Amino acid sequence: MDALDRLAEPGLDLLARVDTLLAAGAPEGHRLWPLLRRMQVLPGDAVREFLDLHPAPLATAGHVVRRLVRAYDDACATLTDPVAWSGPAASAYDEARGALLRHLDEGPESLVGRLESTAGYADALADWVEGSRLALARALADVLRSAEAVTVLAATRSPGDAGPVGAYVAAEIAARVLGVLGVAYDGAETLLRQWSPSLVETTWREHAVATPRYGGTTRIGR
Repeated sequence: MDALDRLAEPGLDLLARVDTLLAAGAPEGHRLWPLLRRMQVLPGDAVREFLDLHPAPLATAGHVVRRLVRAYDDACATLTDPVAWSGPAASAYDEARGALLRHLDEGPESLVGRLESTAGYADALADWVEGSRLALARALADVLRSAEAVTVLAATRSPGDAGPVGAYVAAEIAARVLGVLGVAYDGAETLLRQWSPSLVETTWREHAVATPRYGGTTRIGR
């Protein structure tokens, strides 16, 4: 349990009250409006959904993917074992073996390269979730002890007396919370742009090998 989990119950209670006050509309021209248009969600629902994001599963996924690299290392070790035969067929086999080794583990476009990129992306996402949860916890802690929170509590106890003041303070709290979440989502989009080129499907790189067949040659590879 992290700081965000500990603040979830009081934070969601406050934000449910904020959402109730905002149901009648935020003040015209308030800085909350661009955030609402972008996020398309009220702060209570936004935080509730974010609570389901945890770094541990992503970090575990990165470890699991890295363990797969060992299996590829074993396959590469087998392919590098010397063969005790010679001739045209042995030469063709050697070329095909070299192509397969390159496909398995040579550079970022190889299978091992893609596995390492996938693991790195999982690690980066885990760090993003951890940092974003901490930033959101800090924002919730700030609003929970703010004067605006006291006003929201009072306004929701007497909804008929909430008036423009209640709407304004609710909008202020909502803007602070959605602002932090907006920064978090910007970070996620940045990560996706940075890692996308390294996560595309790898393909067999062009290679042709001539091997003897019925006195002629045939081509192996694409």
